[in-house]
Amino acid sequence: MGARVLDAAGWALIALLLAMPLMGLRLQPAGMGLTVQGAWQPVATVAVLVLVFRLAQLSLLPMLARFSLPTPRAQLAQIGRHPLALAVLLAAAAAWPFFASRGAVDLATLALIYVMLGLGLNIVVGLAGLLDLGYVAFYAIGAYGFALLAEHAGIGFWLALPLCGLLAAIAGVLLGFPVLRLRGDYLAIVTLGFGEIIYLLLNNLDALTGGPNGIGGIPRPTLFGLEFASRAEGPTFHEFFGISFNSSHRIIFLYLLALLLVVITLAVIRRLRMMPIGRAWEALREDEIACRALGLNPTSIKLSAFALGATFAGFAGCFFAARQGFISPESFTFHESAIILVIVILGGMGSQAGIVLAAVFMTLLPELAREFDQYRMLLFGLGMVLMMIWRPQGLLPARRPRLELA
Repeated sequence: MGARVLDAAGWALIALLLAMPLMGLRLQPAGMGLTVQGAWQPVATVAVLVLVFRLAQLSLLPMLARFSLPTPRAQLAQIGRHPLALAVLLAAAAAWPFFASRGAVDLATLALIYVMLGLGLNIVVGLAGLLDLGYVAFYAIGAYGFALLAEHAGIGFWLALPLCGLLAAIAGVLLGFPVLRLRGDYLAIVTLGFGEIIYLLLNNLDALTGGPNGIGGIPRPTLFGLEFASRAEGPTFHEFFGISFNSSHRIIFLYLLALLLVVITLAVIRRLRMMPIGRAWEALREDEIACRALGLNPTSIKLSAFALGATFAGFAGCFFAARQGFISPESFTFHESAIILVIVILGGMGSQAGIVLAAVFMTLLPELAREFDQYRMLLFGLGMVLMMIWRPQGLLPARRPRLELA
């Protein structure tokens, strides 16, 4: 017991030293200058939380491991085996926006966009084992692709959706060719550079992309030609059905559309994983040399992973542009790539259910931490560190075939 207390005290001391310069010192105005004052309460709170967490990790978790309680992975696996349970879950998700507030539905739509992005990056990182730090570039290509197609060609959302996916897939193949011989850190640096190149192009091509001012007036999605507006040139949703206009109808429609895209994405990726291409991705992830020895072509495997992963990012970007009605380069910075990568790692690389859970968590966390606005990123980083210590394999790790010898 004494060793556990000393270990936890050491962790608390480290947290105290790290939090002291960040949270323990505050600048206060004093006349024409500033004075430094100590704020020990938040520092002590962080140290106590780390102490309690470490003691719980060392003492309670080994005791709980003795009990054969069903794990979330087992529960989700049981749900996945029953189509009726999946149908009930999907029906509940579709009916939820009709009873929730407008803000909650809008936040859930944003979470579904991150789910699509996480599932697309999961193909590249989780299944094929290719570290991509510039994934937001394909997201931007999909968004700007729809904005430019709508502005210059008058193409609507439903026709632009597959075109944006195709544009992003072409960009994925173009990125894949220069990195065929790279792996690990070198691959991450090249993909990071690709993301920054796209961001700089969007920021500097004023004649095409609008530069820092972005592109506005992007048309919204319609339901079989029915617009969700109070007045429009064509028929509107509320006039066609003979109901009064309500601005929440468009919010609910966007949520249901995002839910449909997520379901299609899940079904397609699940099917791909059971096909030879999915097995080839996993073989490439485990050992590229063994993959070559089996007669597989790593070149085509890598290009297919980049192309398909980019396709779903293009779909998400097209929907994002239609939802916002305005886009600018500031929506596609490296910060977004980092968030999507965190979703994949936090949920569990290769795990679809884990990515859905992590995307919802990463979307709700900033909203729940608004009261701690000054320390939001510090708490976020602390949570990631504790998560990687407590469960480095992710919230819901993917189940991999294994053989245990006596």
